[in-house]
Amino acid sequence: MDNSEALLQGKSRDNSSDYHKLSGILNYEIKNNEIRLNFKHASLAIRFLTADIFRVIMAHSDQKINYKSTEAVIEHNLTYDDFIFNEKDSELIIKTDNLVLKLKKENFLLEVFNKQGKLIHKDHNEYALGWKKQKVRAWKSFEQSQRFYGLGEKTGWLDKKGRIYEMWNHDTFLPHVSDTDPLYQSIPFLIAFNPKNSYGIYFDNSYKSFFDLGSEGQDYFSFWAEGGELDYYFINGPSLKEVVSKYSQITGTMPLPPKWSLGYHQSRYSYYPQAEVEQLLKTFRDKEIPCDAFHFDIHYMDQYKIYTWDEDRFPDPEAMFSKMEENGVKAVTIIDPGVKKDPEYKLYQQGMENDYFCKYLDGKVFIDKVWPGNCAFPDFTQSKVRDWWAGLQKDYTDLGVKGIWNDMNEPAAFNKSDTMDVEVMHQNDGDSGTHRRFHNLYGFLENKATFEGLKESLDNERPFVLTRAGFAGIQRYSAVWTGDNRSFWDHIKLAMPMLMNMGLSGITFCGTDVGGFTGNSNGELLTRWTQMGAFVPFFRNHCEVRAVSQEPWSFGEKFEKIIKKYIELRYKFITHIYNLFYQASKTGIPLMRPLIMEFPADRQCQNLSDQFMVGDSVLVAPVYQPDKDKRMLYLPEGKWIDFWTKEVYQGEEHLIVDAPLEKMPIFIKAGSIIPLNDKLNYIGEKEIECLELNVFLNEENNLGSYELYDDDGLSYNYENGVYNITEFKYQYTDNQIIFNIDRKEKNYQQEFKDYKMIFNNLNKDPLNIYVDGNQLSEFNYSDNRLEFKVPVVINKITIELS
Repeated sequence: MDNSEALLQGKSRDNSSDYHKLSGILNYEIKNNEIRLNFKHASLAIRFLTADIFRVIMAHSDQKINYKSTEAVIEHNLTYDDFIFNEKDSELIIKTDNLVLKLKKENFLLEVFNKQGKLIHKDHNEYALGWKKQKVRAWKSFEQSQRFYGLGEKTGWLDKKGRIYEMWNHDTFLPHVSDTDPLYQSIPFLIAFNPKNSYGIYFDNSYKSFFDLGSEGQDYFSFWAEGGELDYYFINGPSLKEVVSKYSQITGTMPLPPKWSLGYHQSRYSYYPQAEVEQLLKTFRDKEIPCDAFHFDIHYMDQYKIYTWDEDRFPDPEAMFSKMEENGVKAVTIIDPGVKKDPEYKLYQQGMENDYFCKYLDGKVFIDKVWPGNCAFPDFTQSKVRDWWAGLQKDYTDLGVKGIWNDMNEPAAFNKSDTMDVEVMHQNDGDSGTHRRFHNLYGFLENKATFEGLKESLDNERPFVLTRAGFAGIQRYSAVWTGDNRSFWDHIKLAMPMLMNMGLSGITFCGTDVGGFTGNSNGELLTRWTQMGAFVPFFRNHCEVRAVSQEPWSFGEKFEKIIKKYIELRYKFITHIYNLFYQASKTGIPLMRPLIMEFPADRQCQNLSDQFMVGDSVLVAPVYQPDKDKRMLYLPEGKWIDFWTKEVYQGEEHLIVDAPLEKMPIFIKAGSIIPLNDKLNYIGEKEIECLELNVFLNEENNLGSYELYDDDGLSYNYENGVYNITEFKYQYTDNQIIFNIDRKEKNYQQEFKDYKMIFNNLNKDPLNIYVDGNQLSEFNYSDNRLEFKVPVVINKITIELS
């Protein structure tokens, strides 16, 4: 299919005039947390979940309102019936504690105001909701100054305005460019940003759907689906952070991952035979380059049959995994959903005998080609199939596998449409439907089964699952990587806004193939990509079988030295990164953030796509062009400290900084506390006996704090309260610094025994230091940096200044 045909069949602009539209309200009824509106050929339910979140569901023609959600929505007890209802001649008015909704009676129109009476959101002036046969659609007004974020894995700039985006999981091997769409993930969650009051819309529809965000310069945006319900959630912020966090109340947060999965991962398509893997392990450990996981691509299998091993290439995988484990490296194996059609293959036998596979309405099993040849595909919409799939994980975990990498699960197939026939039926435990309905959920449900199977078989260890395809809520089961990128400089640039928007869409644990999957990398490209990867949530180097090798040492000593430095830096930051993952598991706020999330009033940050924040205090500006030794970047308000030189810069300025190959610009917001730990070759290599607490002082804003979470990093014991939370606070005045340590939760045996206190940007000489009232005799002070060591059991440090 050429591009013009794809345009006609896919993203051709849907003519709004062809739709039946909601018109005048005939009557209404109120029951508990719901208002039901009846129209001539349709009905509408507005359900309040909280004072800031409500759900809108439309039924048209002869349908009844369907309250059933997709698998993306978690079970929750959110309900809010404490609203005030008033009727006027021309409108209905509903007031919550935070919102005012006005519904126009004659030509239906919804307007949403905040409690101060300012308009936040409204339907399009001419029409609001409509249908055309199976299609459903909503039209919404917006101001041209408004920005749009979210929508998950999408190319282009941070602001998504001005394009049509398609939600249809697709195996896209062609080079990804700034307008490539769709890709592997479908996250129909849109954020409309306004510095004063942002909101989100989650469109809970798994059919192929579209978002037109003013593609022709119009003053409205719209979203529609080719089937299913018009079912969406309105989520009031007012801040961008609150929108994202409240979205997680609907689709869930990511679970706390095993700490080792936050380290460096090495992969290739593929490492084999077994001797090559053993040599790879030896090289990493001999060179003392940190690494926590090796990924095994499809060549480990017997004829690409999933859950098998090629005995010639891997005569003793259990022994191999045991040796890897002794050296601190975990095994992650790839799994594709296709089950080879082979009557002598156990999985195919089980699937056929138990009716596990996707099939047509006439009972014929769907068969198509993927890597093993002709394959059948498990119907993950059936709970019995997910249970079967979950049980398959135990054979691998018994061998020593610690993680599963789910690929080709859009699902991909080697045919003209690249996927399963949309006429295939899914049984869905009695609520059957075609693949049109379940395509975008296929990978999601596979990952759910994989995660639950690993959790059951790993004996109190947290699973690691990595996926290419998913839907809203995928964060509950899996990390995500962005698929088949290329060894292009532009793909470093492309990755930043894509990963930031994935974070805003609930997917905290995400990353790219460092160095590029397809094509040949080179020393400079791999170095710059590794520098960025060290601060991206998921950190994996991966490339294909035809590409040149791109392990950290592949391009010579000059590049190896720098690459090693940045992988080591990842591990120095690992305590801080793990802490941010803990916060994400509680709040839904991502680790990797666009600057606008932290500086919502700064217009310079609204479409800033080539820098990002790690948490609220670390600013990273990767170099994404060759032959560059300078980098122009923007620092928002406040003071910023160069991580490398400790030079202090005033914010709200663009500046050009030195960025030779060995340096990626990193800035720390003054007033921050950042924990850094000792060099590690892998997570758990040794006890971190001393934790650095780096205080980056700001004399203009003399207060700072940091709350540190700590547990064993592997088990589920934290769910039973076995963890620590320690709060660090300081106050900086003209003549002293007071630093307090408050152990708010202390139920886990902490591994580090001492704190190395480092105060940066201290421009006054320290005279005396008291630790819990006792004078400290040893400390070092030079170049505006004070350093000393104290035991972790202390409560208060007082530093007297000249």
